[in-house]
Amino acid sequence: MTDTTALLKRAHELFPDEVVTSAQVRHLDLPLGAGRFALITLDNGFDHTKPTTFGPGSLANLAEALDQVEREAAAGEIAAVGITGKPFIFAVGADLKGVEVLKEHSDALAIGKGGHDVFKRIAALPVPSFTFYNGAAMGGGVEVGLHCTYRTVSSGVPAFSLPECFLGLVPGWGGCTILPNLIGPAKAISVIIENSLSQNRQLKGKQVFDLGIADAIFAPADFLEQSLLWAATVLKGETVIERPEIDRGDAWDQAVAHGRLIADSKVHGAAPAPYRALDIIAAAKTGDLQAGFDAEDAALADLIMGGELRSGIYAFNLVQKRGKRPFGAPDKSLARTVNKVGVVGAGLMASQLALLFVRQLKVPVVLTDIDQARVDKGVGYVHEEIDKLLGKGRINQDTANRFKGLVTGSLDKAAAFADADFVIEAVFEELGVKQQVFADVEAVVSPTCVLATNTSSLSVTEMAAKLEHPERVVGFHFFNPVAVLPLLEIVRGEQTDDASLATAFGVAKKLKKTGVLVKDAPAFVVNRVLTRFMGEIQAVVDEGTPIETVEKGVEPLGLPMSPIVLIELVGPAIALHVSETLHGAFPERFHVSENLGRVVKAGKRGFYTWASGQQEIDPEVAALLQVGDTVLTPEQVLDRALTAVAQEIALMLDEGVVAEAQDIDLCLITGAGWPFHLGGITPYLDRSGVSQRVNGKPFLAPGIASVPA
Repeated sequence: MTDTTALLKRAHELFPDEVVTSAQVRHLDLPLGAGRFALITLDNGFDHTKPTTFGPGSLANLAEALDQVEREAAAGEIAAVGITGKPFIFAVGADLKGVEVLKEHSDALAIGKGGHDVFKRIAALPVPSFTFYNGAAMGGGVEVGLHCTYRTVSSGVPAFSLPECFLGLVPGWGGCTILPNLIGPAKAISVIIENSLSQNRQLKGKQVFDLGIADAIFAPADFLEQSLLWAATVLKGETVIERPEIDRGDAWDQAVAHGRLIADSKVHGAAPAPYRALDIIAAAKTGDLQAGFDAEDAALADLIMGGELRSGIYAFNLVQKRGKRPFGAPDKSLARTVNKVGVVGAGLMASQLALLFVRQLKVPVVLTDIDQARVDKGVGYVHEEIDKLLGKGRINQDTANRFKGLVTGSLDKAAAFADADFVIEAVFEELGVKQQVFADVEAVVSPTCVLATNTSSLSVTEMAAKLEHPERVVGFHFFNPVAVLPLLEIVRGEQTDDASLATAFGVAKKLKKTGVLVKDAPAFVVNRVLTRFMGEIQAVVDEGTPIETVEKGVEPLGLPMSPIVLIELVGPAIALHVSETLHGAFPERFHVSENLGRVVKAGKRGFYTWASGQQEIDPEVAALLQVGDTVLTPEQVLDRALTAVAQEIALMLDEGVVAEAQDIDLCLITGAGWPFHLGGITPYLDRSGVSQRVNGKPFLAPGIASVPA
């Protein structure tokens, strides 16, 4: 038994539930008399909805296939070897379910070394090797191809990436070492660091070719045939691949330095993975592949046994699994069909909702408002956005015409909503106004029409209290920008029935949103957590800690933007209103900043100005601030903010605002852009010991977002 075989056997024993990928070898004669070709197809036996992955058993199967083609190549029976995938899928990398069960550093090291030992054999074959990227390729799926001599890619490939840093790993089966040596460090860092840390941005087939990762690109209809013909021309010498010479001087060092700036801007030093990847890329400048592979093995093992990766996997599973099967949602068979949608209001938020509904549900959408000018403006906005989609090539002319025809406006609610199945209000955030809107709508809609509110903080129960049928009212809280953020807080009022709730979840799924069931409690989930966090930050400033110190204090969280910048994005007036609302509900915990009130009264957009080209405190705002003389250190700022958040989350769970801590993390990731590498917030609070100190226990059991005991 070889060392690799023993490694993989041991790893497979730890992971008996692996969905094993086969590596089937078939032979064919290449065109142009180029010789016999051995084609290895990676296939886990399922359709494209269950992508092919590499676990230890899968790697062992690939090793067996390589045993066969090595013998055939040595005997002169084949002229070349190729690797491709099943329809629509090439391979999407290591099976993360196997990573989750690892408990020992040595076992984690075996995963890295086992993959390298198998993949290196491809490069060592005595005949040329080809990868045909026919479909989605990620992580190890990309890396197995990097070990080949040549690569082709389908123009129809929808997703191609090295997402490891996004999850808390490094591309550890050759990605950090081979890719910069293939396409240069700057392009490699764009793929490995920048794309990964930009919410796992994917490349399309054309981009893969343009970057130089693939040597040729062909249409999906006859991709394999064209790839084989191309391979034949390469073997015959009719096609010669010339790759650009890589600059191994200062340009390499500058690219790595730029990569560190990108990592700093994305995670602010709060996640180790991108920095480990950059260290390996920096060392790859020498071209010593084996040294790079050894460094990848060490980095993989260290990161697999670290909390950040487990949090990253936890976050990934939340979004991919829990987000698609909402906890506590009623049976979907209770959901009613929605064939027409009504939107009360025609302002910006209402218009964004109308656009989303028509694009995803493809049903008639009608907007109403208090005067024709507002209605016309709302409908006009939707039509303009549809034209923009057409201009960008996102939809064709027929689709644009159809969508425009489906979106209309009316002043007559009775005519507009009589046959609507789902009506959502997006009017001014004032309880009396919303109660009146629902009373007017209830008078004209069918008995089964669901009434939804996009309120961000008001009580759904109170909103429905004066209706004849309060059971049909449900909270349907979107996050801005509506087209980008996937979260939908779906709020069950005290009277909301299962059919209305099931319909809301059904609509959310068709809108491609992540629906999370939330109790009717002040500010629901995201706004409550963020407002407690922001309130503590504002209190620290009011007491005398400089804003610069506050910003530095929260840097370890790696948030997408600082709390002070977030105030400007949200708008100081809205931030003040939300803090006042929650202060009214929980006066002892939610701070209302008098300084923020002064900023609002002065009509300022935020605390910063960029007039000089640099971010700096607006001197006019600085003159408004009245602060105390208590100055905290950055560490004390962070501790105080996290203490407040840990306390608030525990109270929310005790109140049953959501079923489990996992739902709070899912909400913060999908609704507030909370960093993936933190796993949301509760794994970070557990890992840093704050949960234990504040609440006497962690939020999550060991092994859920941490290394199993």
